[in-house]
Amino acid sequence: MAGHSAGGSGGRITGLGGIFYRVKDPAASRAWYREVLGLDGEYGPQLAWADEPRAHPYSLISHFGDDSYIQPGTGGFMINLRVDDLAGFVADLRAKGVDILGEADEGYGRFAWLLDPDGVKIELWEQVEDRLP
Repeated sequence: MAGHSAGGSGGRITGLGGIFYRVKDPAASRAWYREVLGLDGEYGPQLAWADEPRAHPYSLISHFGDDSYIQPGTGGFMINLRVDDLAGFVADLRAKGVDILGEADEGYGRFAWLLDPDGVKIELWEQVEDRLP
Protein backbone atom coordinates (compact mmCIF):
# COMPACT_ATOMS: atom_id res chain seq x y z
CA MET A 1 0.00 0.00 0.00
CA ALA A 2 1.82 3.10 -1.16
CA GLY A 3 1.41 6.41 0.55
CA HIS A 4 2.15 9.98 -0.33
CA SER A 5 4.82 12.22 1.06
CA ALA A 6 3.81 14.93 3.48
CA GLY A 7 5.40 17.30 0.99
CA GLY A 8 8.96 17.51 2.26
CA SER A 9 12.08 15.41 2.13
CA GLY A 10 11.16 13.21 5.10
CA GLY A 11 9.27 9.94 5.32
CA ARG A 12 5.95 8.90 3.88
CA ILE A 13 2.87 7.04 5.02
CA THR A 14 3.09 3.42 3.86
CA GLY A 15 -0.22 1.98 5.07
CA LEU A 16 -2.74 1.54 7.84
CA GLY A 17 -1.10 0.61 11.13
CA GLY A 18 -4.35 0.05 12.94
CA ILE A 19 -7.67 1.24 14.25
CA PHE A 20 -8.10 1.89 17.96
CA TYR A 21 -11.48 2.43 19.58
CA ARG A 22 -13.37 2.23 22.85
CA VAL A 23 -15.65 -0.71 23.65
CA LYS A 24 -17.54 -1.81 26.77
CA ASP A 25 -15.61 -5.08 27.20
CA PRO A 26 -12.19 -5.20 25.47
CA ALA A 27 -11.61 -8.86 26.42
CA ALA A 28 -14.94 -9.93 24.90
CA SER A 29 -14.30 -7.90 21.74
CA ARG A 30 -10.83 -9.41 21.37
CA ALA A 31 -12.26 -12.92 21.90
CA TRP A 32 -14.86 -12.29 19.19
CA TYR A 33 -12.19 -11.21 16.68
CA ARG A 34 -10.13 -14.30 17.60
CA GLU A 35 -12.99 -16.82 17.57
CA VAL A 36 -15.13 -15.46 14.74
CA LEU A 37 -12.60 -13.84 12.40
CA GLY A 38 -9.49 -15.82 13.35
CA LEU A 39 -7.51 -12.65 14.14
CA ASP A 40 -5.26 -12.56 17.19
CA GLY A 41 -1.90 -11.27 18.31
CA GLU A 42 0.00 -10.07 21.34
CA TYR A 43 -1.64 -6.62 21.29
CA GLY A 44 -5.03 -7.62 19.85
CA PRO A 45 -6.32 -8.77 16.47
CA GLN A 46 -3.50 -8.51 13.91
CA LEU A 47 -3.60 -8.72 10.13
CA ALA A 48 -0.33 -9.78 8.52
CA TRP A 49 0.62 -8.28 5.16
CA ALA A 50 2.71 -10.87 3.32
CA ASP A 51 3.05 -8.73 0.17
CA GLU A 52 4.85 -5.88 1.96
CA PRO A 53 8.64 -5.61 1.54
CA ARG A 54 9.19 -5.05 5.29
CA ALA A 55 9.68 -8.17 7.39
CA HIS A 56 6.56 -9.19 9.32
CA PRO A 57 4.37 -6.11 8.70
CA TYR A 58 0.93 -6.05 10.24
CA SER A 59 -2.06 -3.87 11.02
CA LEU A 60 -3.78 -3.95 14.40
CA ILE A 61 -7.34 -3.61 15.68
CA SER A 62 -7.14 -2.49 19.29
CA HIS A 63 -9.99 -2.27 21.80
CA PHE A 64 -9.86 -0.07 24.91
CA GLY A 65 -12.14 -0.04 27.96
CA ASP A 66 -11.80 3.72 28.26
CA ASP A 67 -10.64 6.43 25.91
CA SER A 68 -7.54 7.58 27.81
CA TYR A 69 -5.18 6.35 25.05
CA ILE A 70 -7.33 8.03 22.40
CA GLN A 71 -7.42 11.37 24.26
CA PRO A 72 -7.09 14.23 23.54
CA GLY A 73 -8.86 13.02 20.39
CA THR A 74 -12.61 13.58 20.49
CA GLY A 75 -13.70 11.20 17.71
CA GLY A 76 -14.12 8.09 19.91
CA PHE A 77 -11.44 6.28 17.92
CA MET A 78 -7.84 6.72 16.81
CA ILE A 79 -6.21 6.03 13.46
CA ASN A 80 -2.71 4.53 13.38
CA LEU A 81 -0.75 5.12 10.17
CA ARG A 82 2.49 3.34 9.29
CA VAL A 83 5.38 5.56 8.16
CA ASP A 84 8.79 4.66 6.77
CA ASP A 85 10.76 7.54 8.37
CA LEU A 86 9.05 8.94 11.45
CA ALA A 87 11.70 11.57 12.23
CA GLY A 88 11.60 12.95 8.69
CA PHE A 89 7.81 12.88 8.49
CA VAL A 90 7.44 14.65 11.86
CA ALA A 91 10.00 17.28 10.80
CA ASP A 92 7.94 17.95 7.66
CA LEU A 93 4.75 18.23 9.71
CA ARG A 94 6.34 20.64 12.17
CA ALA A 95 7.61 22.75 9.25
CA LYS A 96 3.96 23.02 8.16
CA GLY A 97 2.99 24.23 11.64
CA VAL A 98 1.39 20.96 12.79
CA ASP A 99 1.35 20.49 16.56
CA ILE A 100 2.90 17.13 17.52
CA LEU A 101 1.32 15.98 20.79
CA GLY A 102 4.17 13.68 21.75
CA GLU A 103 6.65 11.07 20.59
CA ALA A 104 7.80 7.72 22.02
CA ASP A 105 10.12 4.84 21.24
CA GLU A 106 8.65 1.58 22.54
CA GLY A 107 11.41 -0.70 21.26
CA TYR A 108 9.22 -2.45 18.67
CA GLY A 109 8.39 0.86 17.04
CA ARG A 110 8.56 4.64 17.19
CA PHE A 111 5.41 6.72 17.58
CA ALA A 112 4.19 10.31 17.26
CA TRP A 113 0.70 11.75 17.73
CA LEU A 114 -1.30 14.63 16.28
CA LEU A 115 -4.93 15.68 15.89
CA ASP A 116 -6.72 16.07 12.58
CA PRO A 117 -8.95 19.14 12.00
CA ASP A 118 -11.97 17.22 13.39
CA GLY A 119 -10.26 16.26 16.65
CA VAL A 120 -9.48 12.65 15.67
CA LYS A 121 -6.19 11.51 17.15
CA ILE A 122 -3.71 10.14 14.59
CA GLU A 123 -0.84 7.95 15.68
CA LEU A 124 2.14 7.68 13.34
CA TRP A 125 4.07 4.41 13.70
CA GLU A 126 7.46 3.42 12.33
CA GLN A 127 7.77 -0.34 12.87
CA VAL A 128 11.17 -1.61 13.97
CA GLU A 129 11.82 -4.89 12.17
CA ASP A 130 14.21 -6.55 14.59
CA ARG A 131 11.98 -6.13 17.69
CA LEU A 132 8.49 -7.14 16.57
CA PRO A 133 5.84 -8.17 19.06
